[in-house]
Amino acid sequence: MKRDGHTHTEFCPHGKVEDTELLIQRAIRLGFKEYSITEHAPLPTGIEKFAAGDSEVWTTASMALNDVDNYFRRMNELRKKYASDIIIHIGFELDYFSEFESWTRDFLVEYGPQTDDGILSVHFLEGDGGLRGIDYSFEEYKTGVVDYLGSVEKAQKCYYQKVLASLEADLGPWKPTRLGHISLCQKFEQFFDDATKYSSENHALVHTLLTSVQQEKYSLDLNTAGFYKQGYQQSYPQVWITKKAVEFGIPLVYGSDTHSLNDVGQSYNKIEQWL
Repeated sequence: MKRDGHTHTEFCPHGKVEDTELLIQRAIRLGFKEYSITEHAPLPTGIEKFAAGDSEVWTTASMALNDVDNYFRRMNELRKKYASDIIIHIGFELDYFSEFESWTRDFLVEYGPQTDDGILSVHFLEGDGGLRGIDYSFEEYKTGVVDYLGSVEKAQKCYYQKVLASLEADLGPWKPTRLGHISLCQKFEQFFDDATKYSSENHALVHTLLTSVQQEKYSLDLNTAGFYKQGYQQSYPQVWITKKAVEFGIPLVYGSDTHSLNDVGQSYNKIEQWL
């Protein structure tokens, strides 16, 4: 079954995402048999108390809470319309915040029953002044996180610890069981000196994370959006982590991370060997 497990919609406020119906039509033409719609879940109420850095990082990070009902209504319409052509799953890409586990659990209790797929991701880390975005821009990540923590190595460590914490968090029965783009902290690695290297400690941390993924029977997002990111140009996760995941027997799910019509099916052929 040719499957895309990570896509976005016109409800996403960053980028210029076309009507989801056009994306689905293109996926069908490309031979996909399953298509997961995983829009960024609303950020927790009260997050502004912890938010720091460029305000646009936060205003464009996710759909608004008052859009959720319209999101489900529209995506379910499309699921019914194209049921004979493709299996459509509906859910969220959910951000993990240790400060808001209770809010997130309550959100999933309310909306989780309407979902049948999802991704659990980390896009924010503790940094200068509060929580900072790690994938918005090089400058935001460098000044807000790397410089604040003292090195790329420390930022890597903080990131993988947060991903591990997301895996271990009790977010209730509707918690997503697939981790999104688990090497996102490396998005700007080519702009740093020696950022492509992992210390022995961080290698061990990745090993611990994969061990937990295996034990919890989670899967990983094998995300091709990284191939098109200046300063990175490879998959999330990198090949060495993907190889380890395969050795662990961890299921890998292709994700285009589609934010435009041209993204649908992007670089599927580059990662097909791992699926």
